[in-house]
Amino acid sequence: MARSRFRHARKTLLIIAAAIVGAGGSVLGSGLVGAGAAHAATTGPCDILASAGTPCVAAHSTTRALFGSYNGSLYQVRRASDGATTNIGLLAAGGYANAAAQDSFCANTTCVVTVLYDQTSRHNDLTVEGPGGAGGQDNPVPADALPVTAGGHTVYGLSFSGVMGYRDNSTSGVARGGQAEGMYMVTSGTHVNNRCCFDYGNAETNNLDNGNGHMDALNFGTECWFSPCDGSGPWVQADLENGLFQSNVGHSTNTSNTGNRSSYVTAMLKNNGQNFFALKDGNAQSGGLSTRYSGALPTSPSGYSPMHLEGAIVLGTGGDNSNGSIGSFFEGVMTAGLPSDAAESSVQSNITAVGYGGPSPVASGTLNPGSTISLRATTSGFTTRYIRHQNDNVVTSDVSSGSSALDKNDASWIVRRGLANPSCVSFESRNYPGDFLRHSNFQLFRQPMDGSALFRADATFCPEAGKSGQGMSFRSFNFSTRYLRHFNNTLYIASNGGSNAFDSATNWAADVSWAVSAPWAP
Repeated sequence: MARSRFRHARKTLLIIAAAIVGAGGSVLGSGLVGAGAAHAATTGPCDILASAGTPCVAAHSTTRALFGSYNGSLYQVRRASDGATTNIGLLAAGGYANAAAQDSFCANTTCVVTVLYDQTSRHNDLTVEGPGGAGGQDNPVPADALPVTAGGHTVYGLSFSGVMGYRDNSTSGVARGGQAEGMYMVTSGTHVNNRCCFDYGNAETNNLDNGNGHMDALNFGTECWFSPCDGSGPWVQADLENGLFQSNVGHSTNTSNTGNRSSYVTAMLKNNGQNFFALKDGNAQSGGLSTRYSGALPTSPSGYSPMHLEGAIVLGTGGDNSNGSIGSFFEGVMTAGLPSDAAESSVQSNITAVGYGGPSPVASGTLNPGSTISLRATTSGFTTRYIRHQNDNVVTSDVSSGSSALDKNDASWIVRRGLANPSCVSFESRNYPGDFLRHSNFQLFRQPMDGSALFRADATFCPEAGKSGQGMSFRSFNFSTRYLRHFNNTLYIASNGGSNAFDSATNWAADVSWAVSAPWAP
């Protein structure tokens, strides 16, 4: 309770001192990250929205400033080695995150994100969410699980892997009752699931389900709450409490809305609080927005028209802390008032100009962090087979220039510094950002990074000269006698002899030796 009173007092003082931009401490470091210069944006999404008469009342991002003049902290990280925290700021006012400061602070240990700072003068900061009606205490997101580029700089997004969430139940300026608001977030169409609820937006102030119309939040995932849904998703939906709505009748009324599987997705929701809401999405790397629904709020069942908003902000979970979802978050804002279509289109143009993308370019086909590679078997008779994920399992498959784009993407991996040891490596899925090659019960799987020490160890492999005299072999970090091996076209960590069939000494040296090659998908 003492901490809660202190935080409320701090927020009140900060709102009074609204001229002070930024919620955290000083900007840490000034080193350049990535290929571009540390230039500032001249206009941010919140500048666009303010000019249109719908100012931001919350603005959260781990990648960049959302105001052209913002020069405060974006987020706070806490390291495992000693529990110390630090704030991560910008390379320049209005610019991009100083990821080098995070890398330096978290060197030789691991970090989690403990605070996501609001860039508006209202200081609606998000902290790790506590227990709710449908879920217990949430965990913070690993700070290093989702490296991407923005503006030519390496930055970090937030990769939610279930039982992770952030919240602020005591906000300033966020819509209440039947007030109008708008919101957007940049997320990913490749790191999703069908569990409730990957949300960003307006929620209850007590972490409980308080009834229809007590939420107004963007939802993005493959959960089809009201059948039928067209396609396989993921869809941009409105979590209005007790339902993920694609229209006023719940289910999809737009057969073209089959989902958006872009690597980076702009998702938008606006709601006048009385009788109207609209949903839009677009590719956050290029192009415009598609309106998925624009029309009346639900009237049956009752409670949604008008709304009964409470004004809390939630990220990564449902309003009652339903926390089974996975997802990615790069930036998002909430507004006072209903944004115009023209303003939303301008915001989309601003987002696409950021140039969200993969990690900073590194020579492909090497084991240098940031390189994209494919790993080819060297065993005689299997030299056309590559390590690839197939659903969540990891196998070897024939891949060639004539293979499908899906097969080529599944067989491409991004080399990361070892999640448990920076002297080793980890392999992130090329087309499922935030998912890594990880062993469990000696078999390999593609799984989302959950930040735990066990996951980090299971997903870390130490390169050595190939045991057969060819290529490279990859020793398991936490099982030092076991190496990545293909056996019956399935991937294991295997020892040279043992009780398991996949530990057979026959062809072991060849089966654990891999050719590191240029990626099938760049």
